[in-house]
Amino acid sequence: MTRAILFVCLGNICRSPAAEAAVRALAPHLALDSAGTGAWHLGEPPYGPMQAAARRRGLDMSALRARQFQPDDFWKFDLIIAMDAENLANIERQRPENAQTEVRLFTDFCNTSETAIPDPYYSRDFDGALDLIMRCARGLVDQL
Repeated sequence: MTRAILFVCLGNICRSPAAEAAVRALAPHLALDSAGTGAWHLGEPPYGPMQAAARRRGLDMSALRARQFQPDDFWKFDLIIAMDAENLANIERQRPENAQTEVRLFTDFCNTSETAIPDPYYSRDFDGALDLIMRCARGLVDQL
């Protein structure tokens, strides 16, 4: 069975598109997308420094464009994965009545003491964020 998975961060220009690209590289048969809870970057490609860091790992995010998370996403995806607790809470606030879609943190899928994927847009640690994203991506694919 092909699972449809949505990755969600704040602006959809760093963490969630990187997570989408990482999981796509490991499991191209999955239906994947990413979104942000904010609307600042709608239609924009992933952030240049994040794309460069991803390219060094063989991940191509260039075709992705930022979009905003919508309540309808609960009906389109089997699993919604948030990059941190704040975004998870924002997703849950938009949950339609009777929507049963599972929403989890990405860090739930790897053995880490971290409870969030740190936002490299602010920290500037693109490689550190990608290290954790790759670990979580492998853990997610192993659990599917």
